[in-house]
Amino acid sequence: MNTSPSSTDSASTSPRSSRIRDDVAYILPMGVFLALTQVGVQWPALFAVSYIAKTVVVAVLLVVLWRHFTKIRWAHWQLGVLVGVLGIVQWVGMEKLLLHWWPNYPRLSAEPYDPTAAMSGPMLWIFYAIRWGGAALMVPVMEELFWRDFAWRTIAAPNDFKLAEVGEWDPTAFFLVSLIFSCVHIQWMTAIVWALMIGLLLIYTRSLGACIIAHGVTNFLLGAYVLGSHYLLHQDQWYFW
Repeated sequence: MNTSPSSTDSASTSPRSSRIRDDVAYILPMGVFLALTQVGVQWPALFAVSYIAKTVVVAVLLVVLWRHFTKIRWAHWQLGVLVGVLGIVQWVGMEKLLLHWWPNYPRLSAEPYDPTAAMSGPMLWIFYAIRWGGAALMVPVMEELFWRDFAWRTIAAPNDFKLAEVGEWDPTAFFLVSLIFSCVHIQWMTAIVWALMIGLLLIYTRSLGACIIAHGVTNFLLGAYVLGSHYLLHQDQWYFW
């Protein structure tokens, strides 16, 4: 582990006065996202409202808190695209194999939300746009900053996460971040493998941008798969969304 602050940290290169600590800035968007997600889980009638709210509120928080975050490098973005495409194949393929060979494998219990049963017309397509756009654009930024930047580096350097470099090899961070990441996903076994793959991408590239792109491509293609299954194949795959 390095003993000097990462050169990629904007906080370590420019002094500023702020009432918000850098670690709080990383935690706050994820905390709001998970809290509003839980609202939709506990009260299904509020699912659409809570999803729109968390997409908008978290996006605003990311903009407002942006100066607290590590400066993102977009190197190896092409590799990020490739890993993102592999990610959708892994996510859907592995989950279907698990359901086929082990239909009762232990997983988080949650009823899939079918937006077509709750709304129609323009409101339905507005919801699709917000959900698909949020998953492909906002979620990857929020999650990669939290998991592959803050959480990873905090595990590697518990006293001050900025003492660890982005993508610095740490076996505990590599495996523990993937395990914890899976705890907030219904398809948790599939999520572990996906997170390990993104972890390898981070270690190889040292690029948060590549991880964000991979995450965004996987989420975009997952939305396309779910909507395509419903409207083209007449098969409901809302479990994946």
